[in-house]
Amino acid sequence: MTSRRWAIAAAALLAAPVLAGCSAGFDANTNKPYAPNEAAALIDNGAYGTRGIEIPQAFILGPDSGAQLAWRGSAPIYLNILNTKGAPDTLQAVSAGDMGAVKVAAPIQLPSNQLVNTGKPTPQLMLEGISKGLRGGETIRLDLQFANAGVVSLNVPVVTRSREFKDYPAAPNATAAPTPSASPSAAATEAAH
Repeated sequence: MTSRRWAIAAAALLAAPVLAGCSAGFDANTNKPYAPNEAAALIDNGAYGTRGIEIPQAFILGPDSGAQLAWRGSAPIYLNILNTKGAPDTLQAVSAGDMGAVKVAAPIQLPSNQLVNTGKPTPQLMLEGISKGLRGGETIRLDLQFANAGVVSLNVPVVTRSREFKDYPAAPNATAAPTPSASPSAAATEAAH
């Protein structure tokens, strides 16, 4: 094959992914907002936020990997909230349906265009009286009551305290993860050496 044919073949191979991306259209996954980690983001009709409230990160901190949050226990709720309206707003209450009651330490003030983290320096939202044990991976629907924006609902994942969440304080009342123990055959093999 001549060098000219190689150049044409290489150009065709390099152009294929670009041309394929052009035909994906406006509904392609690459054209939609997404959360870059396990936490949820408030996406309404393909856009971040609703009625001036954006939530780029939301999660409920569950137990360590392999452990469980006990029935009737509690778990902190972490939200990053941005009020994009020109006027301040306030997060007044949170409901978790039949999964438990959400204790709000105090109404959370949301100044205009300032990101507010409800978990720092300590969690201001706590899911209490959990109606079933949680291991992580579950999703809980939260209804957030704002003074001006009204009720904003989103499904929030329960994430295990691992990977990017490992440095958060442990959820209260979490059972410990089981410790691995040597199996009888592994102990016998090790004793033989």
